Amino acid sequence: MATVEKKSMRDVFGESLIELFPKYPNMVVLDADLSGSTKSKEFGARFPQRFFNMGVAEQNMMGMAAGLASVGMMPVVCSFGVFLSMRAVEQFRQMIAYTNLNVKVMGHYGGVSDSHDGPTHQTTEDLGIIRSIPNTTLIVASDGKEVKGILKAAFDHHGPVYLRLCRNPMLEVPVDHVPFVIGKGYEVYPGGDVTVIAIGIMVGRAAEAGLRLKEEGVSCRVLAMPSLKPIDRPLIVKAARETGAIVTAEEHNIYGGLGSAVAEVLVEEFPVPMERIGIQDVYAESGTYDGLLEMYGLGISNIVDKAKTVIRRKRLK
Repeated sequence: MATVEKKSMRDVFGESLIELFPKYPNMVVLDADLSGSTKSKEFGARFPQRFFNMGVAEQNMMGMAAGLASVGMMPVVCSFGVFLSMRAVEQFRQMIAYTNLNVKVMGHYGGVSDSHDGPTHQTTEDLGIIRSIPNTTLIVASDGKEVKGILKAAFDHHGPVYLRLCRNPMLEVPVDHVPFVIGKGYEVYPGGDVTVIAIGIMVGRAAEAGLRLKEEGVSCRVLAMPSLKPIDRPLIVKAARETGAIVTAEEHNIYGGLGSAVAEVLVEEFPVPMERIGIQDVYAESGTYDGLLEMYGLGISNIVDKAKTVIRRKRLK
């Protein structure tokens, strides 16, 4: 059975900023009056000369990050993903992505994890928005254990990076994390009947679904796809060839995110029956996080059902 992680992504993020700073002496951290929530405040307390609270001014924060990057600094920009990917997206596109500046954007409280604050604070469209912007690298952490390795890879990469992080502790991915490599996914469980490709907090849920399917005699391959752009095309095609059925699972609008990206790969290279799990083009309500995940079809039982559905479709071909 999957276990709930002891530390959330945001907690590991705050610790990792402090730990990694000596290796990246050009790092500077910017926050938009949410440093308690993003956990960047610990970095600010430790290195106050390298931390700037920009107030509720995300657009200005992006502009300042662009200026700092233009003179050789590596800005790490922190706020809720909904504000960075929408309120400040023009500045990100025009000032940072267009000029290919070395800015790392940390989109916290991804998906519906800011559950009680409703759609104004929930982030369900960010992956589709950022994925469409040239020069960007787009990463979604699977659990807290993966965050430090992702940060190191993001900091080593020269250019704009958007990283999505979750608020709450979630199910751990039940494998040792291989060193994170931009553009690569990895296998959580092997299987030959169907493949579930998951991203973010859905990886742990997909792994649990895979165990339940195994108990029912279904051999389910589970893949984690933390690098959404660039995406691991060879891993997707290999799974399609070997299992003949694909399910994608994401905490994002059904349009523009992982499901869309995987479908693009399959239709171009190896079409197979596919089912997509995600938020069905609606705004989520307010409520408990686990309750919202169940309400919008992101529960473990729905992954199991979709896997069975796509297997039936494969057999009808």
